[in-house]
Amino acid sequence: MTDERGAALLRGGVSSPRATFLELFFDLVFVFALTRVSQRVIDDLNTPRRDLPVEIAQTLVIFLAFWAVWTFTAWVTSRYEPERPEIQFVVVYAMLGCMVMAVATPRAFDTRAPAFALAFVAVQVGRPLILTLALRGHPRRLVTVRVASWAAVSAVPWLLGAVLPGTWRLVCWSVAVVVDYAGLMFGWPVPRLGATRTSTWAVLGEHLAERHQQFFLIALGENILVIGLAFSGHSFSTASSGAFLLSFVTTVLLWRIYFHRAGHLLTEAIRVARAPGRLGESMSWTHLAIVAGVLTTAVGYELAIVHPYERTELAWAVFLTGGPAVFLLARARFEHEVFGRVSRSRIIAVLVLAVLTPLATLTVSVVALAATATVLAAVTVADYRRAYGRPPERPHPAL
Repeated sequence: MTDERGAALLRGGVSSPRATFLELFFDLVFVFALTRVSQRVIDDLNTPRRDLPVEIAQTLVIFLAFWAVWTFTAWVTSRYEPERPEIQFVVVYAMLGCMVMAVATPRAFDTRAPAFALAFVAVQVGRPLILTLALRGHPRRLVTVRVASWAAVSAVPWLLGAVLPGTWRLVCWSVAVVVDYAGLMFGWPVPRLGATRTSTWAVLGEHLAERHQQFFLIALGENILVIGLAFSGHSFSTASSGAFLLSFVTTVLLWRIYFHRAGHLLTEAIRVARAPGRLGESMSWTHLAIVAGVLTTAVGYELAIVHPYERTELAWAVFLTGGPAVFLLARARFEHEVFGRVSRSRIIAVLVLAVLTPLATLTVSVVALAATATVLAAVTVADYRRAYGRPPERPHPAL
């Protein structure tokens, strides 16, 4: 009887692959959260240069914490019935924890460290425990036990770092993030219970693909917020207006490059893959880099809009050209996952952006942004020319 009640939580053959309204509601928290992360990076650039590497490392830890919460919640709703009350409670529970983390983000390494750490630990430990109780005697319960065990281990450096000062907090939280991601990468191995790689999980691949596409759109939405807030809070000068327009065009180009062929066919690629779980796991790591590139690009927008005529510092150039380069590299991997090949235009564009990074320091920020937009436009044109007059390409997953 307990097995039957636990089995009722699992995704069935009649499950809809579409994201539920609750999942879309859950995503709204991440629009706010990603905005807080971008703003933190922008604030970091205003700190003394000797402190900048530490500040950037802190922000990276925060971003990875948010991604860990989101991606595992996406796996949960792809593995279990999202319309079940127990699963809905898990989503709302994670949503509340993320909201607390987002509010604490600006001072996560200062006065609000306990709030950030406690919220993250509560989600990461509480979520698998809730699922363990809900599964009752079902064999899949061992999976959530493994996940909860690793979450409990990582909770120690998270909570310890919350009460330690300065550099020790960054060290502890960095160790905690490594533990969290090592668990995900190696399948949360536990003595006597073994490991359970996500690549072997029975998930609704179409749903998982859609969720990652939606998170990419969340990142683009965060870019729109950064562009709008930066421009609305600044004078409508000719240079700032030009940077505003270039930022918007660049965001549209990121959208176009992502969804060209591979982005549209991701769902089908997972459907026809011989190992859908393995492709889904690889896709999750790829989207982590894609979203990181998009968020980094948003920081460049703010710099170009607010300081259009200021000489581009090297740190600024990293965001103006480096963010799009990271995006294109990850997008090339994404293309390989779906089609088993990589377009030369993306590799060439990455190399051009790498050359532009030091050269950008010789000019002003709005010109550096224009150069980046030109490179992305060239990739878009190359995609269009390659696809023109040819039948739609079918996915051929490399994994």
